[in-house]
Amino acid sequence: MKTRLRKWRLISLFAIMTLILAGCGEANLSALKPAGEVAQKQFDLMVLSTLIMVVVIIVVVILFVIAIVRFRRKDGDDSIPKQVEGSHKLEVIWTTIPILLLIIMAIPVVTYTFELADTSAMEVKDKDGKTKDAVVINVRANLYWWEFEYPDYGIFTSQDLVVPTDEKVYFNLKASDVKHSFWVPAAGGKMDTNVDGVNQMYLVFDSKKSSEAQNLFYGKCAELCGPSHALMDFKVVTKSKDDFNSWVKSMQTVAKEPKVAEGELAKQGQEIFNKSCIGCHAVSTSGNGAGMGPNLSNFGERERIAGFLDHTEENLKKWIKNPDDYKPGNTMAGKYGELSDEQIDALAEYLLNLKVEGK
Repeated sequence: MKTRLRKWRLISLFAIMTLILAGCGEANLSALKPAGEVAQKQFDLMVLSTLIMVVVIIVVVILFVIAIVRFRRKDGDDSIPKQVEGSHKLEVIWTTIPILLLIIMAIPVVTYTFELADTSAMEVKDKDGKTKDAVVINVRANLYWWEFEYPDYGIFTSQDLVVPTDEKVYFNLKASDVKHSFWVPAAGGKMDTNVDGVNQMYLVFDSKKSSEAQNLFYGKCAELCGPSHALMDFKVVTKSKDDFNSWVKSMQTVAKEPKVAEGELAKQGQEIFNKSCIGCHAVSTSGNGAGMGPNLSNFGERERIAGFLDHTEENLKKWIKNPDDYKPGNTMAGKYGELSDEQIDALAEYLLNLKVEGK
């Protein structure tokens, strides 16, 4: 008896914890707090399917209780209840109801599927060959970081995806090595990035919801891709259309010539960077070096180091010294010779001053 009571206590505890944890979620990360048109439509489908399931469960429970109460065996009564097998009325009812429920679900699902798959605006070009009236971003997933190219503006960046609010932002998704999955939970569902072929999608970031999230959303890789899969994060920085255009112009100013280091320590760091790091990392927004590592042209303005570490000088030095301690299996580990503490100090000073908007 005591053992049974303990089991029921545990079940009750887990049920309460489930309800409490179900309410947890941040405005910049939770799919249950939609921040745009795509996310809202997908959320509506989740709500609809949940309501249908709850109604079905309630009806089944009611029928079950009625059957137990009404047809329970009574003392001295050995009669068999009336048998209803072969009832055409019941067969029609329990065949028709599931069909109606499926139709109720199918109509919005099919409608939204075609709406959200419509990326035809990406194909409309102006006389210069640029996408007309649409922002297009080429996303390339790598082990374990993200590259973002804005082909109509001629700029590259990585880890921090910058987008305008209140308009559709279109994405071409591709992977460099293994299958990954691009996912911004608050803005919309995930989509795979493959080595062969390009997947396309669009997202919308509502300005009001963005403001509530301090104009910063969290993105994830949603496909198990290696030992540091859980750390393959990126950030989405939302800006008004005017601020986005200003950011683009700032990025284009360093598209050809990298920023020149200021200060003696930063100049030493730039020399070290040009000897040890330039083969993998670009500091010009017009390209991505050899394509082996993230573009660092605006590194000093990033939200995180390596996608998940707080953006501090201390964390940067730790990352440079031994990146494999933080992201096992990353391709940066062992690519350069041992650096002294003084060299790491200089390199960190240079990198933290790589800014395009002068923050």
